[in-house]
Amino acid sequence: MHRRAMLAGVSALAVSPIVIPTIAKAAAPLSGSTGSPYTRYKVGEFEITAFNDGTRAVDNPEKVYGVNQKPEDVAAAAEANFLPKDKMLNGFTPVLVNTGKELVLFDSGNGVRGQPATGRLAAEMKAAGIEPEQIDVVVITHCHPDHIGGLMNDGAPLAPKARYVIGEAEYQFWSSPDRTNGPTANAAKIVQANVVPLKDKMTFVKNEAEVASGIRAVEAFGHTPGHMAWHVESQGKRLLIGADFCNHYVLSLRYPKWHVSFDADKDQAVATRLKLLDMLSVDRVPFTSYHMPFPAVGFVEKGPDGGYRFVPASYQLML
Repeated sequence: MHRRAMLAGVSALAVSPIVIPTIAKAAAPLSGSTGSPYTRYKVGEFEITAFNDGTRAVDNPEKVYGVNQKPEDVAAAAEANFLPKDKMLNGFTPVLVNTGKELVLFDSGNGVRGQPATGRLAAEMKAAGIEPEQIDVVVITHCHPDHIGGLMNDGAPLAPKARYVIGEAEYQFWSSPDRTNGPTANAAKIVQANVVPLKDKMTFVKNEAEVASGIRAVEAFGHTPGHMAWHVESQGKRLLIGADFCNHYVLSLRYPKWHVSFDADKDQAVATRLKLLDMLSVDRVPFTSYHMPFPAVGFVEKGPDGGYRFVPASYQLML
């Protein structure tokens, strides 16, 4: 470049205005999202849809898990696993099994009058392309309000054309007039409103009963007197729908002998938890549990100390 041309260029730069682009201020309101509305995975030829019925923050985890332990030991266990010691997040995950012939819904969530930030099942089924009239079977794992609250809305059933399935012992316990007083009164009131009106459409089952081809009952008493888990199998692939036998991915699995405040018979619940966790770990069967972090499905590994480790599913159930 000639010296004269170079100087001319420098001179032009000196007198030309420099344009600085303005920086956009992309302020937007926070979404307040509580996670994905639903997730799908496979068990053989069956398609499973897990619905996020919502979450609820709970103070003082030691008042729910490890109630037979020192509070400071529960707090230490939480902190050792990177969890806050003074709060926990409780999720609610109903699941729908599409067998290719029937749609089988397990539990109904909290319902519109349930706990704050919950009761989203009906809306999320619609978002997932499921119409309530398409549901063939509704399985009630047990009669706690967060599992039966969505069965009815203003007296109308969530799944108007479905047949209903519940453990015989569970129905007999909760439908009894004796339950309407004392500590069971609140749940019994919801049973009378949401479960008893469906009696004529119900099948009452015991252990090993088959609700649909490839789906059978597994006795899991303790959390409630007739609590049922469900075994799902297709093309040699298996899944345990565990409901509430084991609800916290650390405080229930790492410490399966710790008592849970919501378990009706705490010793029986411990025995059930140990039996099912051992089966899951030995057989390497995935399971879904209602209150675990969404989508609430994973595997169990047994540790040397008698506890277990939860291994969240990644893509294993999507292939």
